[in-house]
Amino acid sequence: MPGGDGITATRALAGPDVDDRVPVLVVSTFDLDDYVFGALEAGASGFLLKDAEPEVLVDAVRRVASGDGLVDQTLTRRVIDEFARRRAPHGPDAAAAGLLTAREHDIVALLCRGSSNAEIAAALFLEPSTVKSHLSRIMTKTGARDRVQLVVWAYEHGVVTPNA
Repeated sequence: MPGGDGITATRALAGPDVDDRVPVLVVSTFDLDDYVFGALEAGASGFLLKDAEPEVLVDAVRRVASGDGLVDQTLTRRVIDEFARRRAPHGPDAAAAGLLTAREHDIVALLCRGSSNAEIAAALFLEPSTVKSHLSRIMTKTGARDRVQLVVWAYEHGVVTPNA
């Protein structure tokens, strides 16, 4: 990119200092950890590799535009492990954990394991619409724009831990 890179562009469009954030889906040939994590930390709502099938790319654009987040399936485990590793030595952030009710903690924990709304609903004996409402309130409380940013927040603040 002339005059910058994708992470710089992402930060300019979706970073924490931007008042009117735009959902950003990063599509890259680079699956290097520093680039993936840099994009997510800069505010990206999603990250896909360029070898994704066309229908996956179209679905990703639609999902990010509607407020969801996603990470390429081949990268998901690495992303979760890295954010958990970065947070592990610091322990839980009591203020962040205190933002959520016990039910919200349960929902976030299942979300961080990669569960869909339907899977969370089944596990907690809730309606999927109730899970969606809870997630909306959790995102408002935490300032997360989408599911990916909520997972990042949960690991960064020690609200969830790996294999918990």
